[in-house]
Amino acid sequence: MGAVTAAASHAATEPGGPLVDFLTRPSSLWATISTEGLGWLGSHAPILAPCALGAAASGHALRRGLHRWREQRIAEGARCVEVLAPPSVAPRGAEVLWAQLAGLLRPWWRRLITGQPHLSFEFLWTPTGLSLRIWLPGTVPLGMVRRAVEAAWPGAHTRVTQPSPLLPHGHVTSAGRLRLARPDVLPLRTDHASDPLRPLLQAATGMGEDETACVQILARPATGTALRRARRQARRLKAGHTPARPVALAAFLLHRAQPAAASRQDPEHAVLVRQSATKLSGPQWQCALTYAATCGEDGERAEDVARGRAHALASAFGLYADRNYFARTRLRHPEPHLSARRFPSSRPALLSVAELAAIAHLPLDLDAPGLQRAGARSVLPPPPIPEPAPGNGVKPLGMADTGSRRGVGLSVPDARHHLHVMGATGSGKSTLIANLALDDVRNHRGVIVIDPKGDLVTDLLDRLPDTCADRLVLIDPDDTHTPPCLNVLDGTDIDVVVDNITGIFRRIFTAFWGPRTDDVMRAACLTLLKHRDRTQQLVTLADVPRLLGESSYRVRIIPALKDPVLRGFWAWYESMSEPSRAAVVGPVMNKLRAFLLRDFARRAIAAGSSTFDLRQVLDGGILLARLPKGALGEETARLLGSFIVAGAWQAAAARARTPENTRIDATLSIDEAHNFLTLPYPLEDMLAEARGYRLSMLLAHQHLAQLPRDLREGISANARNKIFFNASPEDAHALERHTLPTLAAHDLAHLGPYQAATHLLAGGAEATAFTLTTRSLPPPVPGRAKDLRAAAGARTGPRPATRH
Repeated sequence: MGAVTAAASHAATEPGGPLVDFLTRPSSLWATISTEGLGWLGSHAPILAPCALGAAASGHALRRGLHRWREQRIAEGARCVEVLAPPSVAPRGAEVLWAQLAGLLRPWWRRLITGQPHLSFEFLWTPTGLSLRIWLPGTVPLGMVRRAVEAAWPGAHTRVTQPSPLLPHGHVTSAGRLRLARPDVLPLRTDHASDPLRPLLQAATGMGEDETACVQILARPATGTALRRARRQARRLKAGHTPARPVALAAFLLHRAQPAAASRQDPEHAVLVRQSATKLSGPQWQCALTYAATCGEDGERAEDVARGRAHALASAFGLYADRNYFARTRLRHPEPHLSARRFPSSRPALLSVAELAAIAHLPLDLDAPGLQRAGARSVLPPPPIPEPAPGNGVKPLGMADTGSRRGVGLSVPDARHHLHVMGATGSGKSTLIANLALDDVRNHRGVIVIDPKGDLVTDLLDRLPDTCADRLVLIDPDDTHTPPCLNVLDGTDIDVVVDNITGIFRRIFTAFWGPRTDDVMRAACLTLLKHRDRTQQLVTLADVPRLLGESSYRVRIIPALKDPVLRGFWAWYESMSEPSRAAVVGPVMNKLRAFLLRDFARRAIAAGSSTFDLRQVLDGGILLARLPKGALGEETARLLGSFIVAGAWQAAAARARTPENTRIDATLSIDEAHNFLTLPYPLEDMLAEARGYRLSMLLAHQHLAQLPRDLREGISANARNKIFFNASPEDAHALERHTLPTLAAHDLAHLGPYQAATHLLAGGAEATAFTLTTRSLPPPVPGRAKDLRAAAGARTGPRPATRH
């Protein structure tokens, strides 16, 4: 090395010597320097060679150790996000996802220390179906990825799981990797007429009980080195050099470089230049693709099955061949590589967003085999929806099922616009009704609950506070205590009482109730009520069969009648023969006797005067009517419930005599409401007037076919608060008009257990629809139901009847 320096100094200082030669023939000096330098290196080679090898080995070991430390750090706290596909997948949703996730690229100084995190998009097939997962390290924000998935594919659901091995232990496995066969700058095919995943999904169909398969796509935003390499390839391509980087001898023979001048003149070359420029124009991803198939059987058949399945998976990626294509390499020990999800240190494939989206996306076909579709989307409640708190006048409905899971409630003034609840059995209706009733009890509002099944009232009795015993009225055929009595012929307005009773019987027994039957029932009830007003004697519904069937009873009542119309009716009635009279009163008598022959129904309706006042119930009391159809019969349960609804409506209408600001809010909750809305006037008028009387009605049922047309239209228009649990597809299409545009028919038909689609009023104005989950009931108090039954029975047992 000293000789080289001396030669250079001599060339610079000797006038007219080698400097002149260097200026005129510079190669001569470099030849001298090179000769001297090589001679010096040759003489010191035995010393320098081991040093150079040691330095190279140390650098390689240091690099591998740094790479291993980065991978371990990236894998800490890793999670898997399982993606449930929406009913219809946006065709370009994957491009939106990967373009958004390109923001995970770290600054160069952070990549230098801790590396660049990567993601893993995974297809996993098992005998139970196909699952799609995105594995992400602990350094990647979980919420960001979940929101990106749900934004890219509206309606998709995500749920977080812990990472698990992709391949079962002990199975025969066949696996491989897919690499780009030509340089990265050349594009893959992305303009497919149909879903390019269709061959891949078909390749994994028909799996046995002991077979699995997976495709793993590791992806991370491309860093500067990979981009610079691709840009150099693009510049060489533009200069006329057709790139070729074969990975096999066959590829080497097929892809030979052409002369630059000929390439520049080729029209295909210009197209290739434009395609490569398009590929490099946006964000780039480095990707590593791995596939594997397993079989749990023993013997050669397991190897054949696994190898054939793996070959089918790899062949499905031939659909992406264009200027570039995937070449396969065998992976002998796939399990550690797949489960560890470590990004390979060798140069991965460079893909554009469009290319990566064409490979890693949700299947577009609605009939994708084995794919689990998402249920209803979760929609946050709008800001005007209030949150319940003690004493703030907001009834609790449940909790938001996404985001912060804040409480969701309905203010008492908005509840006066009534609440329509619909959903299949077991979907959560009873839990919602019970929570609302308990809140009303705690806040001393009036509560009436009509339960035709029985479980709802039982759950309430186990959870009511012990301080409400003096307000409770319990109607229960299974209660051993004397039931309270509601005399349906009580009432100051005779015409309203008669209209209610006659209307209830007419609507329940529509097929057997004609104009003559209606006339007989109306005349008998009016006669008894006028007799009561004249003599102040007690009359009940049990007196109607006596009036129609006993001539001696009629002789005591009819002569004192002043009403000429009623006197004319009874004159016609007495003029008929016994057979004709029996034919006229037969429909009334058999319906009344079938009802009154049931001991509980007779004691609850016709045992004497009323033992409780429904007006006091509306003013802060509690009435629980447990009317199981199995114990009472369907028609008897409907009649009892309808009489309670009619009495509650009469009590509410009586509030017209009190100032509005002194009326206490009350709620009439009716499960299986179509059985009990049998009053003789339109439901829409009843709902409109009830709001003024501060009576909120909660109408619950299972499906729309249960409602006659008039009830369906009345509830749809006038019960302005809607809560829909899981509905049938037919009902979902009819109900989506209340929840669009945020929730469509698919969402209503795929709601989960205790999840509901909700459309509420907030401050008197309609808010957008959203989803919620109902709150679970508080734990039952042991012995509470027994104590409350005893207290209610002692307080509301019937008084001795005053007969005549």
